[in-house]
Amino acid sequence: MNARNKWLMISVGLGIMLNPLNSSMISVAIARLQHVYRLDFTDVSWIIFSFYIASAVAHPVMGKASDLFGRRRIFLTGLVVAFASSILAPLSPSFSWLIVFRIVQSIGTSMMVAVGMAIVRIYVTEKQATALSVLAIFLSGAAAIGPFIGGVLIHWWDWPSIFIVNVPFVTASFLLAWRTIPKDEPIESASGDMSIRKWLGLIDAPGILLFTVALVALLIGLLSVKSTGHISTWHLMTGGIGFIALATFIRHELKTPSPFIPLRVFAKYPAMTWVNVQFMLVNILFYALFFGIPSYLQQVLHVSEFNTGILMLALGLCSLVISPVAGRWIDKSGPQPALIVSAVLMTFGSIWIVTLDEASPVVSVILTLAAFGISNGLYGVGMQAALFKSTPKEMIGVSSGIFNTSRYLGTILSTLLIGIVMGDTFNAIGFQVLGVILTVLAASLIIMSLRRQGSAETQAR
Repeated sequence: MNARNKWLMISVGLGIMLNPLNSSMISVAIARLQHVYRLDFTDVSWIIFSFYIASAVAHPVMGKASDLFGRRRIFLTGLVVAFASSILAPLSPSFSWLIVFRIVQSIGTSMMVAVGMAIVRIYVTEKQATALSVLAIFLSGAAAIGPFIGGVLIHWWDWPSIFIVNVPFVTASFLLAWRTIPKDEPIESASGDMSIRKWLGLIDAPGILLFTVALVALLIGLLSVKSTGHISTWHLMTGGIGFIALATFIRHELKTPSPFIPLRVFAKYPAMTWVNVQFMLVNILFYALFFGIPSYLQQVLHVSEFNTGILMLALGLCSLVISPVAGRWIDKSGPQPALIVSAVLMTFGSIWIVTLDEASPVVSVILTLAAFGISNGLYGVGMQAALFKSTPKEMIGVSSGIFNTSRYLGTILSTLLIGIVMGDTFNAIGFQVLGVILTVLAASLIIMSLRRQGSAETQAR
């Protein structure tokens, strides 16, 4: 690999790592933001919701936009947007403005992730598999060390530092990308042949709008009921708007020629559908722990942000260490054995959460993090392999988009679950109740994995 390609990979890697880094650093900042803005846990959860809802929408939109406007332009624009949001977020006069800048940050970082892999595939022609695996390390590594970096930054420089830390990465990526990413070839549709109306139809703007309205309205309705303790006309109206928008979205997606989420695919390929359902459950489990444990450590055990970040390393490091082992195992035995073991580990970790209280030793938390970390490493490789195995080759592009949507929906639902269970304050009893719910979900994963294993063995005979 020549020097130019190496620098191109570094520029892309520094850009795409910002999305997982910022989505994971925030887990350690939740307790601090609650204190600063005097919010309950339900309200502060929107700092997580907003990022993932925006990412779920922005990823497929920016992927299509790159075909129209060029990948280099989208990547560089994403860096500019990420830079602006990182500078403005610490200046937020209120929590509402912080949410706005968080959404802008999510869109900017999603622009880079949406086109980063494609840039490497197009311009790095030698040792391409190695190049893509290096970018995967940027993504998974940033997510793994995010809580640690967030804990260190908040401990020494308070919560604004988790936004400011993006500036040197963005600057370095922009300077390198400007020099190393080749200029986009002229695109006819970008020169005026495609109207704005046609482009909005191409990305399914009505579907995106309905999806966003449905998701936000349903979340507001569910969370507000829990936080106030009663059902009001406002709650019913908001929930009703959400359900109407959801029904309209489903009807629209079934009719439109270029759907945002191709719902007909679920009925046509049931094996792929079950993979996505399973993947959504996995993400509910993993991110409920990912966002729940830092708050438990800080608000129940009164561990500092710095030490919380160090403890959270157990989760990321176990996941990173087990991933290459999982790859070799799955190559030999297929994905199902690894998925079964992963589900068992998640069940063990969920049961262990039920035993945690105000007097639990930190070692108990580390055991839970290790169980989920190993499980996440197995699932990360296993679910991808299961997706490719259950999807026809001509559907890989579409199925990958649906797969990512399942990830974001699982993450959003995990935060919703924590918000509903905890309500106003994060406490040990609520965390134990969360553990019971996660145990039930993890046990259902074991059943699903065993059934799929049985089906695979039957087909083999």
